[in-house]
Amino acid sequence: MKSRKSFAPQGMLSLWLVLFVVWMVANSTLAVEVAILGAVITFGLGYVFASASDAWRQIRWTPSGLYHFLAYSGTFLVELVKANIAMMRVVYAPRIDIKPGVVKIRTKLKSPIGRLALANTIALTPGSLVLDIKGETLYIHWLDVQTTDLDKATEALAGPFETHLEKVFG
Repeated sequence: MKSRKSFAPQGMLSLWLVLFVVWMVANSTLAVEVAILGAVITFGLGYVFASASDAWRQIRWTPSGLYHFLAYSGTFLVELVKANIAMMRVVYAPRIDIKPGVVKIRTKLKSPIGRLALANTIALTPGSLVLDIKGETLYIHWLDVQTTDLDKATEALAGPFETHLEKVFG
């Protein structure tokens, strides 16, 4: 007996839903025209990206996973504000007293999409930029290196995010 191939790739519906919500929030309107255009565009994007990669299927869409995604989002916003304030202090200080450098951290995240989410999160906070990912090791340019100790640097840069990302991505 032949198995029927589904029109929608696995994971496409959840990806479309996330993209559509982001579309509606970014447009900050409930206008029907915007919603229809957003539904069409995000459906196309969801189909293309879900077809091209199985990474989206690795996300845990459970109540616990959703809770941790929301907790991660809140943590990210708090850390983003803290990093921006720290950068303001550097910019407006009469004397620049920073120690830039590259540090190595080790993540406990197993999935490639989880590691990518962590790398993007670190890169989006001012003062840090992920240069390379090799397995469980991330090399990060840190504008003001606080420590070069592997465990302490991991806790400072990845600690706030890793617990929640691990529950969502594995």
